[in-house]
Amino acid sequence: MRAQVGKLSFLLDGCYTRAMQRAVKDVAEFLGASLKGDGHAMVSGVASLQSAKAGDLVFVEDAKHLRFALASQAGAVIAGEFAANGAHAKPVLVVAHPRLAFARAAAWLRSGGAATPGIHPTAVVHTSARLAHDVQIAERAIIRENVVIGERTIVEAGSVVGPDVKIGRDCHIYPNVTVYPGTEISDRVVVHAGAVLGSDGFGYVRDAKTGRYEKFPQIGRLMIEDDVEIGANSTIDRGALDVTRIRRGTKIDNLVHVGHNVDIGEDVVIAAQTGLSGSAVVENNVIIGGQVGIADHVRIEDGAILGAQSGIPSKKVIRGKGVVFWGTPARPIKEYLKELAVLARLAKKRSSE
Repeated sequence: MRAQVGKLSFLLDGCYTRAMQRAVKDVAEFLGASLKGDGHAMVSGVASLQSAKAGDLVFVEDAKHLRFALASQAGAVIAGEFAANGAHAKPVLVVAHPRLAFARAAAWLRSGGAATPGIHPTAVVHTSARLAHDVQIAERAIIRENVVIGERTIVEAGSVVGPDVKIGRDCHIYPNVTVYPGTEISDRVVVHAGAVLGSDGFGYVRDAKTGRYEKFPQIGRLMIEDDVEIGANSTIDRGALDVTRIRRGTKIDNLVHVGHNVDIGEDVVIAAQTGLSGSAVVENNVIIGGQVGIADHVRIEDGAILGAQSGIPSKKVIRGKGVVFWGTPARPIKEYLKELAVLARLAKKRSSE
């Protein structure tokens, strides 16, 4: 299972966009789509309507844009049920949810075009590391002792994977990612450039006599479950004594900070520049807008939505599936807008006196 460092020379730069050429009928079969037109036409990438070239796959979500898609240079079109009837000038794949099908097709096309597996000669891999035979380790990446990396995982240039880290199958670690010791990353996880996983949490104890701060132990772990995506330059701290956990399917944008002992549920979406303080709990299916500040020991319950720049004070519970919360301190948006209206009326009245 251990991969040996050889004289294999390859570049991973193409992994961002490289795709494999596929017959439209194969794409339709993969998506479970109804195919209208020539199934033998070939596609090898995805694009917008404006930038599409021959061999590209595009999508439309409403009937008024279908004619533009058919007139574009694209090789095939993913469209909704509105395209099920009539003949079309190029192959059309009819699905219930075109945007979702397009995203799945893009990932599938790209998965067939990965670079040749191997370890770049400039990478440093400890002899105790256990790497599947088909991993890709790029230039100047460092894999430390007792690391385990699963099948088809890519570690790109300049990344550092610390001792005792476990990385599952089909993961993609982009350039200059730092993974601290003991971190566990499950399958199909994507970590974008510059992210730091498993660093020390921000925990200190103050000596009342001297006024000085002394570091509280930061010896816990970070566990990232399947199908998580972590944006560029985001940071996730390991637990102080226990575990920081990011559960299955969660998507974290760029420049997000997750503090120690935080527990983030399944299928959570967190937009850029949000910060979660220590021991916060975010339950399943929560949506968090950009620049939201979540204080320590907060609980965001299932399905709640936090609007951009909301602030959640310490130990507060946010409850309301599908309810949008906004403001600081965050409250239901209807309540928040009523307060704004009252303030506007008072200001207008005062200015007229």
